Amino acid sequence: METSDYFKRALRDLRISVTDRCNFRCRYCMPEEIFGKDYPFLSRDSVLSVDETVRIARIFARLGVRKMRITGGEPILRKELPEIVAGIAEIEGVEDIALTTNGSLLAKQAAKLREAGLMRVAVSLDALDDDTFMKMNGGKANVRQVLEGIDAAAEAGLSVKVNMVVQKGVNEHALLPMVRYFREKGHILRMIEYMDVGNTNGWDWKHVISKKEMLERIGAEFPLESAAPNYTGEVASRYRFADGKGEIGIISSVSEAFCQTCTRGRLSADGMFYTCLFATKGHDLRTLLRSDASDDDIVRRIGSIWEGRHDRYSLEREEARGKTDGAKVEMSRIGG
Repeated sequence: METSDYFKRALRDLRISVTDRCNFRCRYCMPEEIFGKDYPFLSRDSVLSVDETVRIARIFARLGVRKMRITGGEPILRKELPEIVAGIAEIEGVEDIALTTNGSLLAKQAAKLREAGLMRVAVSLDALDDDTFMKMNGGKANVRQVLEGIDAAAEAGLSVKVNMVVQKGVNEHALLPMVRYFREKGHILRMIEYMDVGNTNGWDWKHVISKKEMLERIGAEFPLESAAPNYTGEVASRYRFADGKGEIGIISSVSEAFCQTCTRGRLSADGMFYTCLFATKGHDLRTLLRSDASDDDIVRRIGSIWEGRHDRYSLEREEARGKTDGAKVEMSRIGG
């Protein structure tokens, strides 16, 4: 079964947050002054259980979802993460299971997660020097911890990509060192334009390094060739090194929006379904899961939500900013 929205975009990808908690306090996601020790994170009983998470994943698979990505917060903080992965791995129709992580806790969990059925990891790392990296993550971990996690994931047989949020005046100087390092390591580095996700990161256009500028900087040292997407709806524009030594990707939600091919839905840890990264409203699936509603009932409800989807925030950013009906959902709740 396949369901499509108002703009004929199929529901193919689901990002499942398993916790809203994180051990980092990155400035662009969970600034310390807002997400401090007194911040009201979700209570344990409000978070979907392992069984509920696997059940809703199975229901989404019935609607045509083939790729599932586990997110947070920091998903490795969820003790039952291997159980969740194993449950999703048994769902008929699921072709790809990935994890987005800050990598600081990955070294000890990579092999266990691979054994459970995880296929890929995307590790967030914004610089190779501790001074810059720790300023960006709130001083919560050093670069060595993340690199050890990346190495452990590769050794366990997981496919690895590295995600770097590039901010003007913050870590733009780290761009080329990151490209050089991961080109030699053989991992794909994906640069992400600094986005106006949520309400707490102080986003401003003047802090954005555009895709065009990143390509110019990288291309001056490493000539690049454009590459075709691996699949419809791929978020990163692909570029191969002209000498054949790997590739990079750039996610350009700000300067070159790709809403027209977006096939991604997002589920928060407390069972709210969001049809856009920049959504102001979620749809409560937890209440349905904890009621006497059947799987068929929930399939119909999700199908109805997706069929009514009109989201194109990044294509309408300037018109939408300041005119939304409420505060946008924070990235820490839906994992980007």
